[in-house]
Amino acid sequence: MRERFRVVGGTPLQGRVPVAGAKNSALKLMAGALLAVGRTRLTNVPAIVDVTIMAELLRRLGVVVDHDPGRGVVELDVPEKIGHRADYELVRALRASISVLGPLVARCGEADVAIPGGDAIGSRGLDLHAAGLEGLGAKVHVAHGYLIASAPGGLRGADIRLDFPSVGATENILMAAVLAPGATRIDNAAREPEIVDIADFLVSMGAHVSGAGTSVIEIAGVEALHPTVHAVVADRIAAGSWAFAAATTRGDVEVVGGVADHLEITLDLLSSVGCTVSTTADGFRVLAPPGRPRSIDVATLPYPGFPTDLQPFALTYNAVADGSAMVTENLFEARFRTVQELARLGADTRIDGHHVMVHGVAQLSGAPVEASDIRAGAALVVAGLVADGVTTVSGAHHIDRGYASFETLVSGLGGDVTREADDDPFV
Repeated sequence: MRERFRVVGGTPLQGRVPVAGAKNSALKLMAGALLAVGRTRLTNVPAIVDVTIMAELLRRLGVVVDHDPGRGVVELDVPEKIGHRADYELVRALRASISVLGPLVARCGEADVAIPGGDAIGSRGLDLHAAGLEGLGAKVHVAHGYLIASAPGGLRGADIRLDFPSVGATENILMAAVLAPGATRIDNAAREPEIVDIADFLVSMGAHVSGAGTSVIEIAGVEALHPTVHAVVADRIAAGSWAFAAATTRGDVEVVGGVADHLEITLDLLSSVGCTVSTTADGFRVLAPPGRPRSIDVATLPYPGFPTDLQPFALTYNAVADGSAMVTENLFEARFRTVQELARLGADTRIDGHHVMVHGVAQLSGAPVEASDIRAGAALVVAGLVADGVTTVSGAHHIDRGYASFETLVSGLGGDVTREADDDPFV
């Protein structure tokens, strides 16, 4: 049954909101568990749909997965012999499923992974994944919708330079290299906190990894890894979502569990337009200034730059800000689908290539809109909170993939958001 969110505008968000473990780390850590025979335990795992999908994918590979969403715990019992084929049925719904590629090649010497689907935010080429694994000695090709990798002679350490600091490619190369004999160096590696989290996880399993969080990661391959217990790093994207929600609705929100250091540029930008940002004993707090917020130019870049996942929230913020701003998307060519939905709410926007010029309006007006991906959906709910009247955001399942009980969290901050059946026959 399709569901949507019904949003009634007019109430600033105020109070405390918890942030769980990072979606973009938890899913990769689950894949990384394939590297060690035995029972690995992950804590602080978000209770989101994507975790359920990844759990089922791993079960199809022979892993026994026990998932307790209420406690935020996933236990993965990995057998000596595992499957190496990740079928399209599950992979199509989850781009992060490509993260099983590196561990499967390392453990099995082969992997058949369906070309992933997921959010409609533009192409994410797998060339960097393939080139990295080929550098480690694998043979990689695409056939019948599958990325097929094999290393009949085993993997070996190598120097690999990425043309772009791809998070997914960095993760796959890193997870393959920890079991590859010899030394591996990944140049121009992604620097996200989630990369550091995965490296810490691998080290706790007995891997030798240094440099995570910098542009150069070095790995000394080991013969085998052992199971571990690991807590997932806090979700900086969810934390940033709430920071923008506070600023956009002219509210006052403490993000419990949020790590301000992981959002330095984002929080600095909000501070520059008058928000009071402070660290607290439990996270950080964003207090919006009185009156209408000021517009702010934003350009997405790889970490530590402004996150592409927060770009829809910057669009929503600027839609009601005082002044005009340019929002530039440097990472994904199709991530402006939020713009046409904001226009339905009365936003004054114009797309020019990978730029959007946003002229802020004093008030949006409620209307039916459609979520195209996780972050766009959540940002549209925030837009509904500052719109006059009722806004319905269809495609609630997108938001569920990245935020657990989103309507409950928003309601806990005073927002008027409810989940309801979406009976529109044309969607």
